[in-house]
Amino acid sequence: MVKVIKKDGTSEEFNVQKVVVAVNKSAYRALIQFTDAELEFICKFVEEKVRDMGVEEVRIAEMHNIVEGALEKVNPLVAKSYRDYRNYKQDFVQMLDEVYKKSQSIMYIGDKENSNTDSALVSTKRSLIFNELNKELYKKFFLTTEEIQACRDGYIYIHDMSARRDTMNCCLFDVKNVLSGGFEMGNLWYNEPKTLDTAFDVIGDIVLSAASQQYGGFTVPSVDDILEPFAEKSFHNHVEKYLGLGIEREKAEEVAWKDLEKEMEQGFQGWEYKFNSVSSSRGDYPFITVTAGTGRSRFAKLVTITMLKVRMNGQGKEGHKKPVLFPKIVFLYDENLHGPGKELEDVFEAGIECSRKTMYPDWLSLTGKGYIASMYKQYGKIISPMGCRAFLSPWYEKGGMYPKDETDTPVFVGRFNIGAVSLHLPMIYAKAKQENKDFYEVLDYYLNLIRKLHIRTYEYLGEMKASTNPLAYCEGGFYGGNLGLHDKIKPLLKSATASFGITAFNELQQLHNKKSLVEDGAFALEVLEYINKRVNEFKEEDGHLYAIYATPAENLCGLQVKQFRKKYGIVENVSDREYVSNGFHCHVTEDITPIEKQDLEYRFWELSNGGKIQYVKYPINYNKEAIKALVRRAMDMGLYEGVNLSLAYCDDCGHEELAMDVCPVCGSKNLTKIDRMNGYLSYSRVKGDTRLNDAKMAEIAERKSM
Repeated sequence: MVKVIKKDGTSEEFNVQKVVVAVNKSAYRALIQFTDAELEFICKFVEEKVRDMGVEEVRIAEMHNIVEGALEKVNPLVAKSYRDYRNYKQDFVQMLDEVYKKSQSIMYIGDKENSNTDSALVSTKRSLIFNELNKELYKKFFLTTEEIQACRDGYIYIHDMSARRDTMNCCLFDVKNVLSGGFEMGNLWYNEPKTLDTAFDVIGDIVLSAASQQYGGFTVPSVDDILEPFAEKSFHNHVEKYLGLGIEREKAEEVAWKDLEKEMEQGFQGWEYKFNSVSSSRGDYPFITVTAGTGRSRFAKLVTITMLKVRMNGQGKEGHKKPVLFPKIVFLYDENLHGPGKELEDVFEAGIECSRKTMYPDWLSLTGKGYIASMYKQYGKIISPMGCRAFLSPWYEKGGMYPKDETDTPVFVGRFNIGAVSLHLPMIYAKAKQENKDFYEVLDYYLNLIRKLHIRTYEYLGEMKASTNPLAYCEGGFYGGNLGLHDKIKPLLKSATASFGITAFNELQQLHNKKSLVEDGAFALEVLEYINKRVNEFKEEDGHLYAIYATPAENLCGLQVKQFRKKYGIVENVSDREYVSNGFHCHVTEDITPIEKQDLEYRFWELSNGGKIQYVKYPINYNKEAIKALVRRAMDMGLYEGVNLSLAYCDDCGHEELAMDVCPVCGSKNLTKIDRMNGYLSYSRVKGDTRLNDAKMAEIAERKSM
């Protein structure tokens, strides 16, 4: 009796029926069904070959070769299916080996790819390890060979591969719509809140639940508009309570307002506690953003001013308070409301006071120049940023990508992005030169590669069921999101954007003519104009909302240098540092003024409408008037502006000042430092240690103009 020696060294008696099972599986994968005669031939062929070998033991690899030989004679397609499955199993062994190696690193060293994750925590380690597996599954089952090669070499970068198999990217979540009339969450029915404190609690639960079902930024737009009616209800409740106690109306309203102020303050404190201490099921602290500033009633103004006050006061024990990171706050600036002498100038002043102490809020111009302001001025529609810098393209209620008629209006709240894929432009340029090809010909190849990937992403995600994110797809969090649990989400994807990311424009210009964006920039501008032209053509041909995104390169800023060096070596001012520049920003080492930086980067502003932010370093030691002047200038230009300081806090004595590495009061190095990561803030040090990767820390150390 012949025995088969398996891969693990164990043996079992040769049984030709196992061959029948195996070849039928391969035939099924090739959509072919064998006849009885074909199966009989295969069995006879295998048995004769084994008998002719004249041995008592046959290794499994040899048995596979015999079966493959039989299949080649019966049906070559099935033989290929059988062979591919063998290779596929070998691929899985290699894949799991890589996942295991990465998991060991995560378990015992940690991970600094995302500054929002604390990889010291058990729950985060579990999530990161799962992400590694999910990333490998995505590459194995979703990407083509040429896409994998482009990623491996570094010509393109697919963001968030660990999550792209099952969910969408950043969004403007419609919290107001979810709350209206009540909703179901986690098999419980939530009634619409009747008071402000309940609204804070319920919104906090909604945000944490919904944000964990996606990746990227989760924005609650116009939070002053959302909270305004609940504040008014609470105020009237307080007034009625005091009137019932026999207090005259004027006094009752005065005391009720004080109660409302306290209730509002406690609500925002609760959000700050919740959003900075409760990690999501993804293992990170969800990247939550809130926008505010345009509400004109006294209740809406109270929302914005209180939120800024709470952020400015910080959290922590007495004498050691410091600002939290989440939610990111964005101030919606309307010159007609916040300009000098206008009705909401006091709200603007509160925002400036907060920015000069905590860097937040960032500032979004609604009435300056450009695309974002044009939507506000023409339609009264605010395009809040999704997370740190992503913006949506317009989608019209009746006409879709374009307005159907003069009455058609765009929709932004409730929409989302399905993912970003970034071009590594210096590498593409170097490849073209090395291969004596036209740069734009090579660029077209990678643009089309990203295009095809996006098309498949729309198709693939469209097959997902609404039950995968009920608050978004069933309870109205997303535009059109009133589906049944078992409905496919495909109808909701028609208004979703897909992003073509751009990075390292300064290095691209250096590679072209050895000049920086400060010295020149004409070629970089020409390239971005070309990318816009091609992406707009794709948009027309495919019927998808494609957008150009100035990529926030967190871990990518170091990875792209390593990829470039591996292929093209170390090139001065291109790959000789540990990081590349973000998007179209001037290099951080440039010794230029904030005004010069605003002007230089403005050239690229309207060519990156899918995602952008402008920020400058304010080396002015909390100078309120200087910050105010620069912010107003940015708002006139139509920018989305970030105030950059380098905040530092001594965890031993509580002393705070800008750009401190050793406490001058007590000599401690046990500091918490907050710096701008990209379009958002992060801890560059926490109790003396850092959550940021080495490349980003190297960039922060060399900053002059950012």
